[in-house]
Amino acid sequence: MNLKDLYINFFISKGHKQIPSAPVVPENDPSVLFNTAGMQPLIPYLMGQPHPYGTRLCDYQKCIRTNDLDEVGDVTHHTFFEMLGNWSLGDYFKDESIEWSFEFLTKHLSIPVEKLAVTVFAGNDDIPFDEVSYNKWLSLGLNEKRIAKTVEDNFWIAGETGPCGPDTEIFYFRSADEIPESFDPNDDRWVEIWNNVFMQYHKNADGIVTELPAKNVDTGMGVERTTAILEGVNDNYLSSIWKDVIDLISEISSLPYEGNESSMRIIADHLRTAVFISADPAGIKPSNTDQGYILRRLIRRAIRHAKKLNIDINSDWEQKIATLILDKYKGYYAELGQNYNLVLEILNNEKIKFNRTLEKGLREFAKVTRNNEDIDGVTAFHLFDTYGFPIELTVELAKERGLKVDENGFNDKFKEHQEKSRTASAGKFKGGLGGNGEIETRYHTATHLLNAALKIVVDANVHQKGSNITSERMRFDFSCDHKLTDEEKNKTEALVNQWIREAHDVTFTEMTKEEALKTGAECMFIEKYPDVVTVYSIGNFSKELCGGPHVKNTSEIGTFKIVKEEASSAGVRRIKAVIN
Repeated sequence: MNLKDLYINFFISKGHKQIPSAPVVPENDPSVLFNTAGMQPLIPYLMGQPHPYGTRLCDYQKCIRTNDLDEVGDVTHHTFFEMLGNWSLGDYFKDESIEWSFEFLTKHLSIPVEKLAVTVFAGNDDIPFDEVSYNKWLSLGLNEKRIAKTVEDNFWIAGETGPCGPDTEIFYFRSADEIPESFDPNDDRWVEIWNNVFMQYHKNADGIVTELPAKNVDTGMGVERTTAILEGVNDNYLSSIWKDVIDLISEISSLPYEGNESSMRIIADHLRTAVFISADPAGIKPSNTDQGYILRRLIRRAIRHAKKLNIDINSDWEQKIATLILDKYKGYYAELGQNYNLVLEILNNEKIKFNRTLEKGLREFAKVTRNNEDIDGVTAFHLFDTYGFPIELTVELAKERGLKVDENGFNDKFKEHQEKSRTASAGKFKGGLGGNGEIETRYHTATHLLNAALKIVVDANVHQKGSNITSERMRFDFSCDHKLTDEEKNKTEALVNQWIREAHDVTFTEMTKEEALKTGAECMFIEKYPDVVTVYSIGNFSKELCGGPHVKNTSEIGTFKIVKEEASSAGVRRIKAVIN
């Protein structure tokens, strides 16, 4: 039994319910491209919204981080990784959380106590020393010399304000050296494997910290790192998670892993991440913006390193590797099986597209660098625009030759030429909320009213295709084959405001997904939802599956006004609206 199964079975035995992994593309947070941590999809529930599965939860979550993509190629970095997590939503707290972590590590993973050490919060002017966690570790048999007290590394808060609290991090001695008697968190031989966060306080905007009435526990353990530790390897890519993929790359290239580690790691990592992005229900395709740009960059970087290994890049090499990855993970993540052929098609199409220009681009690159001169922004953009070279590839190639690239100059040209393609930080339209504050909650509830009004005014077959909310406005995509007339827009707006004035209660009920669909509840991306769902109803005109925050009564929303209606894509229209 592998680590994921052991973990889930253990916490189910402690009264937890397993929740499905959220998609890698976040549904309710347009401020980031991907879910970057196990707790990210659970933020609304950690903020107080009831979870349909109860107060004790556990899962393994798909995560993607690209902030250190250039570090991939060493022994530990990955762009895609899996995070194990267990949560208490106002249920158990420090005592049980620490005890179960210790039990799982020592009894179920058979890690010797002498190879473990922990950190606890030392306290500051606002929050006292975490004596409860400290004493709990002592009671479990940890020597006091193995418990370090720190301040900065043992306090968690999502931003400047909001829920916060101390955490206790668990470390493993990853070395054949004699284990030191005293634990030094700055000693790199001690590797963090688990973090238990205790959300027991709330920090106000004025800096005042108060105790929360309902306290939560949020924990996280990385599958890749922990597996490598348990298997006694210092290179993550030599663990059972990666060995079959690395062996296949070695077989395809007819080269050994030793001496070719960096390129093989990059190919293995990037194709695994590309598989998960391509299979996501959000329907991401390679492009020059947002998640699509990351997907394109990953595939093209993998192709470049395949070429460095003398792999025939026109062969089906990437199909073989992707098939292995799909088969390896589809039992855990249903979308990999559902979108199996789509993933292979996306990889093949992008490979063909890039291969057409790669050879020419490499020749052009050699030409512009034959005098070993740094590359200006115009040349870098020419490589991108004509030969499909992402700026990162140009920088990488230049670095290999000891040259620099004018990235600012490239960016100026890129913006000038690609003004229509905004980045995610400018508000990429990928279903969701930019926050969970009062104004965003009002806007989110308004999307339910707009959806219902469009069905009445325009067409009963109108369906939501996406939403994006900030504190300033809402955008709403819906299926429609024509531009709305002024009369349709006016009637839609009037109907939404009528329902707001009528002060309808917003109610919710938990039921199975099948029951919800039988009741006629509206749902976008049904496959994203767990088996037990929350159905929100407003009057007799709106019923939707939803996981977002809502007002209690429509009268709280304010006055609704449609600002703009335009085409989004073929068969899809977009409404921009504000509330006052």
